[in-house]
Amino acid sequence: MSSQTILQVEKLGVRYGQVQALREVTLHVDRGETAVVVGSNGAGKTTLMKTIVGLLKPSSGSIHFQGEKISEQMVHRVVKKGISLIPEGRMVFGDQTVIENLMLGAYWCYRSMGRKEIEYSLERCFTRFPILQERRHQLAGTLSGGEQQMLAISRGLMSKPTLLLIDEPSLGLAPIVIEEVFKIIRQLNEEGMTILLVEQMAALALQIAHRGYVIEHGAIIMEDTAKALLKNDQIAVSYLGGTKRI
Repeated sequence: MSSQTILQVEKLGVRYGQVQALREVTLHVDRGETAVVVGSNGAGKTTLMKTIVGLLKPSSGSIHFQGEKISEQMVHRVVKKGISLIPEGRMVFGDQTVIENLMLGAYWCYRSMGRKEIEYSLERCFTRFPILQERRHQLAGTLSGGEQQMLAISRGLMSKPTLLLIDEPSLGLAPIVIEEVFKIIRQLNEEGMTILLVEQMAALALQIAHRGYVIEHGAIIMEDTAKALLKNDQIAVSYLGGTKRI
């Protein structure tokens, strides 16, 4: 493990009963980079994210975060150590206001952060997404899909993570909103956030990433720099809607 590596997933296996959902998945994320895992629906991307954050327990392999094994730890302990998950489908609490959703994002870290630090985190969220400040007392369920994604990202940032996991941010959004969300993800990385992104829209994801992995049927079949994957004929045919170069 490199001194720059903050997340190391090694030969990870996950089962749903008799179904092998992940097979010996090995990947790493270095400090300050955006790494992306691309693959079709059902390839195992969400299972991978849930396992890293502790929502699922692996049947084999290991996960280390900043040199410490976390693959057997509970979700709240993983969050406290500095990992935050922006879940697939946003999963905001629709019957709670915007500000209540944001405060829930800081729940596990409330004691360690203190009130002033939480207020500063709120201010940063509202500076990044002014629409959330305008609608801070509005029920989250009444926001548009794009606004809910902004809220989900902001909620994840409230715990001041070292590593941000983002699961399928394009899901259910209009193309123009998707472009805006990916701009936000790029900006977060430029500000210093380390990101692991999983996404079906391979072209967009690889354009904002440093390195990429391709997952099929629960196994990593390819890894390379994002630029190299964008030029790869196999990736072009399978995920980018292109054809092989002659």
